[in-house]
Amino acid sequence: MSATRPLVIVGAGGHGREVLDVVEAAEAAGTPQRFIGFAADDADPELLARRGATLLGPPEVLRDLDADVVLGIGDGAHRRRLDLELSRWGRRARTLVHPLASLGSDLRLGEGVLLAAGARITTNVTLGRHTHLNVNAVVSHDCVLGDYVTLSPGCLVNGSNVLDEGVFLGTGAVVVPGRRIGAWARVGAGAVVVDDVEPGVTVVGVPARPVGGS
Repeated sequence: MSATRPLVIVGAGGHGREVLDVVEAAEAAGTPQRFIGFAADDADPELLARRGATLLGPPEVLRDLDADVVLGIGDGAHRRRLDLELSRWGRRARTLVHPLASLGSDLRLGEGVLLAAGARITTNVTLGRHTHLNVNAVVSHDCVLGDYVTLSPGCLVNGSNVLDEGVFLGTGAVVVPGRRIGAWARVGAGAVVVDDVEPGVTVVGVPARPVGGS
């Protein structure tokens, strides 16, 4: 994706402004981004002014604005809805990698992937479309993460794991090697996943167990 095209961050809340950190760090490291502003339904004008950023309007402005996009939205289901809409309008997703992220070998990064500062991926890792690794999240060898997966700060995904579409890992969650977490499942903060997790289930605790389960 050419970074000579203008870039719009969709979403101007806390996560969107963290995405701007990644954009600015990439610029400082010598990779032009041409950020022109945020597209969001709601934003704190004071916080944007302190960043010197412009609110272009709601996401609908991108119907007619020919720019690349990155989704500054923390919720994977919301990212999916926006992605489908933006794709219908012909908008292209840009992959963003913070200069302080660590990338190993034999990687496949989908469009719209976001790697924040301190994120680490090792070897033979696949990250799906609009998957986000927040600060200091780690994905080890031979893992496959589907589209719209979210790793909160400090998560650790050990080797040979599969995280299907839309999986959410809370802050500091750990997945031991060789597990599968089904689509749109949620793992609570600090939980340790030692067994496979069924689609759509929320698990918490050490070891992680379904909410309401014994």
